[in-house]
Amino acid sequence: MDLLNVTNISLEERGSVVLAPISFGQRQEQKLALAGESGAGKSTLLQVIAGLVQPSTGEVRVMGSRVRGPAVALVPGHPGVAYLSQKSDLPKFLRVEQVLQYASKRTAAETHLLYTLCRIDHLLARRTDQLSGGEQQRVALARLLLGSPVLLLLDEPFSNLDRVHKQTMQAILEELGAQLGITCLLVSHDAADTLSWADELLVLRRGKLVQQGPPTQLYNQPVDEYTAALFGDYNLVRGADRLALAPGGPDAPTLLIRPEHFRLVPAGAGALPGLVRAVRFFGSYYEVEVALPKNVVRARVSMPTVAVGDTVGVAVRAENTWPIG
Repeated sequence: MDLLNVTNISLEERGSVVLAPISFGQRQEQKLALAGESGAGKSTLLQVIAGLVQPSTGEVRVMGSRVRGPAVALVPGHPGVAYLSQKSDLPKFLRVEQVLQYASKRTAAETHLLYTLCRIDHLLARRTDQLSGGEQQRVALARLLLGSPVLLLLDEPFSNLDRVHKQTMQAILEELGAQLGITCLLVSHDAADTLSWADELLVLRRGKLVQQGPPTQLYNQPVDEYTAALFGDYNLVRGADRLALAPGGPDAPTLLIRPEHFRLVPAGAGALPGLVRAVRFFGSYYEVEVALPKNVVRARVSMPTVAVGDTVGVAVRAENTWPIG
């Protein structure tokens, strides 16, 4: 049985559909992430699961027990569910250890492990108003974890964090399941952040669930251009033969190809000829823009062997192309 069951959840506000009927499940310790553009309904769905927003239809169950919303319960939510919002909302002018001791339901040994896991054991003597944004977020996370939840909901946990604090939070979330047995479901404004973390992704668009699957599937085989754009750069090669990347017949599909899947080879090597229009440096890779007979594509290479104005051959394996509507 799934730890979390979301069944036929929908929400209407002032005659507008915020969430269309959505259903999915989450297994214990499965890492699940919601992706979508701003306004897609990700945070609203997370708040429905937390019991903070009352859905128009459907129900949410955690460990078989129903999560009750504010319209049906004086104290909404579920005792096994913790919700970390984008704001830490820590009491001001108290020491971190004071804030945390009031929330603890764990043994001293478990508490020490949790502080170490959240990278806050060196912050206990500081006041909450002396913490950086990333430190406040980790303290807020520790406070929730002290309540021994089975399901942790994270609303934009990487937003407003610099690179160092973001990497720290990502490492913490990687360790939560293994060390504490806590199941996580998160929303991220940058869907690419979820690719290396999630076991499964759900893509929302205008309140509807448009695709669900493992990260590799959503990255390489997106259902539409909207989903493709969420997870990184891509090329649309229109009217091409899938095997030869050459112009096809009237029914030739539009192919989606990620930049790293192109190979640049010498002109005349049996690949489609193209003219190099630009070479751009992006730190860990170069982007080469090539004009083909009917398309312009951007290839990603580790080290360019071509220059602007060169004629090159452009090749791609058939398995690295995906027909898209």
